[in-house]
Amino acid sequence: KDAFIVGADITEFHSLFDKGEEYLVEMNLKVHDIFNAIEDLPFPTVTAINGLALGGGCEVLLTTDFRVMSEKAKIGLPETKLGILPGWGGCVRLPRLIGADNAVEWIAGGTENRADAALKVGAVDAAVAHEQLEEAALDILDRANAGELDYHARREEKKSPLKLNAIEQMMAFETAKGYVAGKAGPHYPAPVEAIKVIQKGAGETRARAQAIEAKSFAKLALSSVAFNLVGLFINDQV
Repeated sequence: KDAFIVGADITEFHSLFDKGEEYLVEMNLKVHDIFNAIEDLPFPTVTAINGLALGGGCEVLLTTDFRVMSEKAKIGLPETKLGILPGWGGCVRLPRLIGADNAVEWIAGGTENRADAALKVGAVDAAVAHEQLEEAALDILDRANAGELDYHARREEKKSPLKLNAIEQMMAFETAKGYVAGKAGPHYPAPVEAIKVIQKGAGETRARAQAIEAKSFAKLALSSVAFNLVGLFINDQV
């Protein structure tokens, strides 16, 4: 099939966002509980990405210890193009996986990324021909079960706070906020807000970073900008 997981149904966003900030925060935290349970499973996990994995679909694959990607697939977090930000752990897990600078570029830019680009920054562990996907994923799983690959270390690194010095903080966040703000303009706050969420959560525990993300998601979702951008997207699909 063409898609791995397509993510949330954007046509339902208006009615969902109308439920208010408290509901949205609670909903996202419940999703975090589910995704955290996947991330904390007592055995190694691998995602075989066979097609398009954007938004929530991408956030699902970030929960596993390893990722193998078909050359036909694309992954990304395009939520800022809808006036919101990734609300199911994308702002928390992606920076810990590929570094703050790369995560800022992916999330603030809302890019769709091919397998070679994903492999280059470490978002996936292997990029393979489509027909070799299942075999490659099972091979990684076998190696992890045999102790050849340390999935515990990989998992803890993805769950732990980022360690950034002052210069790294400035380069990853302050410089990026200025550049993105100039490019997006004052009427599109989501890209800069996403960078702020990544920055605020970078040094926090998983739970605290996810709470920051959930609150900021709800704030953006209730904005007129998100309402209008979601409406434009839906109209374009008709």
